[in-house]
Amino acid sequence: MKKLRILAAVLAALFLTSYSAAQESASKEECVVKCHEAAALINSKGLEQAIKVINDPKGPFVWKDSYVFLMDLNGKMLAHPMQPELMKLDHCLLITDPTDKPLFVHFVNVARKQGSGWVEYMWPRPGSKTPSKKITYIYRVPNQDVFVGAGVYVGGMMY
Repeated sequence: MKKLRILAAVLAALFLTSYSAAQESASKEECVVKCHEAAALINSKGLEQAIKVINDPKGPFVWKDSYVFLMDLNGKMLAHPMQPELMKLDHCLLITDPTDKPLFVHFVNVARKQGSGWVEYMWPRPGSKTPSKKITYIYRVPNQDVFVGAGVYVGGMMY
C-alpha cells in the first residue's frame, strides 16, 4: 500500500511538471501581439528607447519560451535579448540554420515585400544549443525601415 502511494505521488508530480512545462510554451497569437506592442513602442518612444526595452532579458518582450527581436531592413540585428552577440555583426544575412536556410534573408524579404508573415526554420530554444523547429512572425514597423519578430517552437527536434 505504501509503495502504491509513493508511485501515485511520483506520477502526480511528473504529470504536474509536464503540464507546467507545456504551459510555458508561447503561442502564435502571443507572438503577433508582442510584435505589434514592440512596434507601437518604437513609434511612440523612438527607436533608441525601444532598443533598450527589447534588449532587456527580464523585460516585457521576453515571456515563456519566446522573445521579440528587432532588425533593420539591411539585416542588422538592433536588439536581441537572448543572443546579444548577434548585434555585433555587420549584418546577419549570411547566418544559416542547420538545414542551410538563410533565415535572416527570409525575415528581411518578408518585412520588405509583405510587411508581415511567418518564417519556418531551425533555432535553439533559450538556454539550449540544440536546434528545434521554430516559426517566427515578422512584422515591419509602420513608417520605419525596421521590423520585429517573435517565434514559437513546434514539435520535437528536427535535423
